[in-house]
Amino acid sequence: MRVLDQRKVAYEVHEYSPGIHSAVDAAQAMGIPVERVYKTLVVMRDPGPRAKPLLVMVPGDHELDLRGLARSTGDKKLRMATQKEAESLTGLLVGGIGALALLNRGFEIWIDPAARAHERIFVNAGQRGINLELGVEDLVRVTNARWFTRE
Repeated sequence: MRVLDQRKVAYEVHEYSPGIHSAVDAAQAMGIPVERVYKTLVVMRDPGPRAKPLLVMVPGDHELDLRGLARSTGDKKLRMATQKEAESLTGLLVGGIGALALLNRGFEIWIDPAARAHERIFVNAGQRGINLELGVEDLVRVTNARWFTRE
């Protein structure tokens, strides 16, 4: 929220039980369509010079197509981080991982093109139980997120 405030980006805070760890359950608790709640996934690259993991924002009711993402990133192979890896790499708990909270940590950030269908989406604030509603273009601009293809 500090980053958004500093950059004068309009947003709304939405809170729900911190015991909720899934985007689908968070959407239900907030009473909004699940396709507008984006989860942030940690994706691992093969070891090498570009080995820094990726943060990938996808709609809460979608599964990530790793092959499609790999075509966009230029990687040969990608895999989902385990819960332990994701928490260790981000310093955040699963269910509370958010790209906005990790801006200065050197992650490449990617976003599903389905977000273009919405003016505003909900993303995690970096803590379980708090989502921020903000404009898609603002989110992309602030995070320097890149769009990936789902082919």
